[in-house]
This record gives sequence, C-alpha cells and structure tokens, in this order.
Amino acid sequence: MTAPRTGIVLGGSWSGMLAAHVLARHLESVTVVERDTLPGGPEHRRGTPQARHGHILWSGGARIVDELLPGMSERLLAAGARRINFHQDLVTLTSHGWQHRFPPRQYGLMCTRPLLDWTVRREILAGGRITVRDRTEALELCGGSGRVTGVRVRGIDSGARELLEADLVVDAAGRGSRLRHWLADLGLPAVEEDVVDVGMAYASRMYRAPEGATAAFPAVNIAADHRTGEPGRFGAVYPQENGQWIVTLSCTRGGPLPTREEDYLPFARSLRDPLVAELLARAEPLTPISASRLGINRRLYPERLEQWPDGLVVLGDALAVFNPIYGHGMSSAARAAAALDEHLAQPFGPGAARRTQRAIGERVDDPWIMAASKDIAFVNCRNRAGDPRLTGGATARQHFSDLVAERSIRSPAVCDVVTDVMSMTAPQSELGTPGFMALVGKDPMRPELTGPPLSPQELALVDLESRGAVGAR
Repeated sequence: MTAPRTGIVLGGSWSGMLAAHVLARHLESVTVVERDTLPGGPEHRRGTPQARHGHILWSGGARIVDELLPGMSERLLAAGARRINFHQDLVTLTSHGWQHRFPPRQYGLMCTRPLLDWTVRREILAGGRITVRDRTEALELCGGSGRVTGVRVRGIDSGARELLEADLVVDAAGRGSRLRHWLADLGLPAVEEDVVDVGMAYASRMYRAPEGATAAFPAVNIAADHRTGEPGRFGAVYPQENGQWIVTLSCTRGGPLPTREEDYLPFARSLRDPLVAELLARAEPLTPISASRLGINRRLYPERLEQWPDGLVVLGDALAVFNPIYGHGMSSAARAAAALDEHLAQPFGPGAARRTQRAIGERVDDPWIMAASKDIAFVNCRNRAGDPRLTGGATARQHFSDLVAERSIRSPAVCDVVTDVMSMTAPQSELGTPGFMALVGKDPMRPELTGPPLSPQELALVDLESRGAVGAR
C-alpha cells in the first residue's frame, strides 16, 4: 500500500479535530472515535476539564489553523474572541518586574475553550467527509508490531464491541490515551517518557466584567518569582466573549489552592501585586470555582523506538502535555497537525508513519523545553526527565534565562525575539544565536516600571485610581 484511503482518529477534541481535518484533505473517509457526546454548541463537556480554565491560541498556532481552515481567526473574532496584541494589550508582572507594553509584534486569541472548540469543530464537520462515533471508546489497537490495521471499540451505552479497520490510525485521545499499554500489547518495547511535575494546580471562575472592560481593557497576568524559594502563586484575568472575564488563580506544589469562596479573593490579594484582587472586587462572579491539578509536563518519545508500526501516528496531549500556564498546548497541536498534513502530501508507503512521527516530535520539542525548563526552577518540582537540557548545567541555563527575562521586559528588541519564540513563531534556538546575544548585551533598556502600566482611560474603565507615577525607580 502506498496511499492510505481510510483513517481513524481517537479523540474529538482540539487536536483530534485538526487531525481529522488533515486526514480528510488526503483520505477518502475519516472516522473520529470519541468517548463523550460532542455538544451541538459552545458548551462544556466532561472529557475536557481543562476547558474551565483560561486559554490562549498563540499567533504561531493561529496562523497554522488559518492555513488549514482559511478565515478561522476571523470567525472566532466574529463569535466574540478577543485578539490580544503582545505586549500592547497585556499588563504583566513577570518574575523580574513589570513588562513594558511595547508595540505589538505577535498576538493571541482569547475566548472560552468551548467556543474555540465548537467554532473549529463546526467548520471541520461541515465538509461532510468526517464521521463522528461519539459515546464510543477505543479498547485496543489491532494489527502487530509492524503495522496497525485498525481499532477495536466498544459502544459505551450498548456495550457492543466492533472492529474498525483503517489504513491510518491517529491517537489524539489526550491525557487519557492508553498508547503505552497498546504498544506493549503489540509486542513493542516500552516508550521512553519524561516527566517534569511542578505540582501546578488551578482554580478558575467566570466573571461579568465592568461595562466596556472586555473590549478596551488589557489582559492581566501576575506571575510568581521562582527565585524566592517559595511555592509559586499566579493570577490571570483574560477577556472572553459576551462581556466576561475568566480569572485563573494557580499555585505550584505546596501552595494553598483557593478552591473555596472565602479563600478566592484573599489568595488574589496574596499575589505579588494586588491588581488581580482589585479587578475581582469590581466584577460580578458568574460561576462556581472550578479546580484542577493539570500542571504536569509529560512527553513520550515514540520516535526513539527502533521499530514503529506503519499505520499509526500519535499527537496532541497523547504525545506531550505541557503546564497550561504557558498556553502552548493548542498551538503545539496545530504544529503537529501541520506536520501530518505535510507528510500525507508525500508518498505514504512503508516507514512513512515513523518519519511523520519523528517530524511531529520535532514540532513539540520547543514548547516542551520552554515549559519544562521554566518549571524546574520552582521549589518542590519533581524532575523525572532524562533530557540532558533539563539535567546537567541547570544553574548556568537558569542564570541565562534570568538575564533574558530581566532584559526582555525593558528592551524592545530583546522582547521582540522572546515574544516570537513564546508565540511559537520563531524556534527556541533563536535565543542562542550570536545576533540575539548581541542584542542582550547592547540594546538600550527602558526605565524600570514601578507599577502596572495602565493608562488613565483604562483605569477609569474598572474604577481604579492611579497608584502614582509609573516610571524609573
């Protein structure tokens, strides 16, 4: 077989739908197998607990989605998403101080995860070439160590078992993927796994923002300072559709996650700056607090196996999970879908699945190292990674990271490069080039900010007063 004709995608969430769309561009028929019932609108569902926390689709991922689904960003904006231009539309207290709001270079799309999923899913399924089998769970891969030929599934309601044959199976089942067990059942050796677990936990809720604040008030992000040796505490206020804010408070291992009503505002007041607490005091809570412990970084390395079965590809959270606080999960999935699309456009004979898997692994490497290397700087982080970039030489790398962080909040040129990397528009290796090193050493730095850089007009939108001059110490 030189050209697959039928495909199965395990999982109907963000990464699964993008993968299904890519398959439908090249194959004759595609089936999505999903445990949940996919809602008919922008609604929460049980299989995506992370959807109740803040999300961002970085510009690097958004551009890929627009290439696969032309006009998708505009449809999201028309549905109520907000385009946040970095750093013009963002007020951030970083680990090293307040970030200057430099002219925009990259952007992110912010809206609720249900709206994002629904808008993309509706567009993808409108083509009519993808069949969704919801309320269906995958039990095992069929075939052998040399080739996967399909999936055995079970109807959750009926209990009936069935073999679904396919030329290509894509595991996009997310954190619940059983890939390692399935590969062992096929007679393959264990897949290597790296884990960096800072114990990040999240508590989020929706608020009704003050009138006009979601359209003209910036997003707010208060980060922890890893250098204190204390568990990190974070707070973010992101604009959403329908005049709402999503507020996410989080902490690393050892911190007190505010899951109760009486603890939520006090936790916000305990952050390094009271801005988030001041905003909460002026907004109306709309939902209960949703708490999750999803902050682990975990990566599989199937590309390292000496043998990889034809007819199988894995991507999304089934392959690599990142601490959601950095917002790279959805963009990473888009990068993986783009790699799959590129390889399906070529002759897809024996060995093509392994080449595709290797390319996908390369696409997730940047978000993996960015998230994991940041997390290991926090106290109580459990580092079970064999990646040499996360083990030896950690002190020197952290010194360099701190130097870049200190410069980027005050240097426009340094900030531009860092933002390109964070938005997944430029490779992480850009931070080690001679040109960037020269910028770090010579680019002029703006004065250090002494408070949140908010304009009088922005302060008026949320009924806040200026704390005084914002400028050099």
